[in-house]
Amino acid sequence: MARIAGVNIPTAKRVEIGLQYIHGIGAAKAKEICGKVGIELARRVTTLSDDEVIRIRDTIARDYTVEGDLRREVAMNIKRLMDLACYRGLRHRRGLPVHGQRTHTNARTRKGPAKPIAGKKKVTK
Repeated sequence: MARIAGVNIPTAKRVEIGLQYIHGIGAAKAKEICGKVGIELARRVTTLSDDEVIRIRDTIARDYTVEGDLRREVAMNIKRLMDLACYRGLRHRRGLPVHGQRTHTNARTRKGPAKPIAGKKKVTK
């Protein structure tokens, strides 16, 4: 099992797909990395030599921000917005949608489960 950027890459998968298990690497960056290193996209992780794994590891460490560093950077960006008390920061602070989505209905992922309002009764006809 190849270990790149602190993540165990599944051995049965293609290299292009296996690299996407690393936080911060998607389909486009995986193809780009394989192109830089000179590995065919169709190859499996099990067929990689130790030298090729080391080249992939070095390329990712040199050219990309991934895993812990990326998570830390994103968290710092959100914290900066919250400290500035700008609109996006306030939405983060209150746990509401940030990018202009409606909240009258929906937004349950950000708001959490629905809470009943005391004193409000259903109207029956």
